[in-house]
Amino acid sequence: MSAVPPLQTPRRSRLRRVAGAFVTPPVFDFWAQRLHPTWSWERPLARIVGHAPAATGAVTLTLKPNRHWAGALPGQHVNLTAVIDGIHVTRSYSLDAPVGADGRLTVTVKGIDGGRMSRYLLDPARRGDVLDIGPGFGDLVLPATQTAPWLFLAGGSGITPLMALVRELAGQGMPVPLTLLYWARTRAEFCFADELRALAAAHPRFDVRFVLTGEAPAAIDEAGGRIEAAHLAALVPDLPTRHVYACGPGGFVAAAEALLNDRVARLATEAFTPVPRPALDDAGTVSVRLARSGRDLQLPRGVSLLAALEAEGLKPKSGCRMGICNTCACTKPAGATRDLRTGTAHDEPTRALKLCINSAVTDLVLDL
Repeated sequence: MSAVPPLQTPRRSRLRRVAGAFVTPPVFDFWAQRLHPTWSWERPLARIVGHAPAATGAVTLTLKPNRHWAGALPGQHVNLTAVIDGIHVTRSYSLDAPVGADGRLTVTVKGIDGGRMSRYLLDPARRGDVLDIGPGFGDLVLPATQTAPWLFLAGGSGITPLMALVRELAGQGMPVPLTLLYWARTRAEFCFADELRALAAAHPRFDVRFVLTGEAPAAIDEAGGRIEAAHLAALVPDLPTRHVYACGPGGFVAAAEALLNDRVARLATEAFTPVPRPALDDAGTVSVRLARSGRDLQLPRGVSLLAALEAEGLKPKSGCRMGICNTCACTKPAGATRDLRTGTAHDEPTRALKLCINSAVTDLVLDL
């Protein structure tokens, strides 16, 4: 269930029109936020109102958005932006539960070595901070009607969006069978373990298995080893009938795709690190025209346009560098590009070229 912002009343709309003749939104925001940290003219903001440990090196944040936030569905991401050392840093995080009736949402963040945003958010002193928040996006959501059994495969932090879906199904009384296989290196790295076990005890149609890759299994609901066909066959005998969602690091997702493509009723995946792909035989440079700034550049083939532009001293907006958050998308009126994840070339004009996952094939025009 998505959070729906309050409707604009006719009186409020009239006040906005009148006020708009005398004050600009940035000026209004500056003074309004002296009265309340999330008051704004139209800018979606969220305050961190909860900060709780989730596992080793991970925390769950509770966010209270203002009325301008457009909402999100379980399984979707939101872009969060913080000012860190004077720089706006944007990263994409998955909701770990359906949005609450009071409009609050939770995200679970795992610390990453060198991760500027994750290390910032892991600090308990961040409680009370205000972040910019974007609308929910992503396709790892449940259909409106549940008819088929599900299998969720979670690798490490990939548990976060899948946990939101587990909670959504549990809130519906677990209408169809659901099996969750959850991989982590050690027990201390499992998030939500107690809650998942409690849900499995409460719902006969829900089965959870914790799969360890760095420790020996010791409990009845534990297994060992990396994702492989033997695991899936032993733990999910009716595998061909299952609808499957898999989320985790790129290597984990690639393994799931190799094992399950064309072998299950439905498969959807989402990776939060690059999926390994064969190297592309791109060499040389192309001419790239930046239409808005009027600059002409020579950029290398085989390198993401985002990295190539940054190497030229430019700073396009960017977030996750995974093609998920859409922060770096721009219009491409002309030229051909290649998707670095799949190797597929595209020569049609587009309004949503993602710079972080596409490289130049021919001369280009970009709306930058």
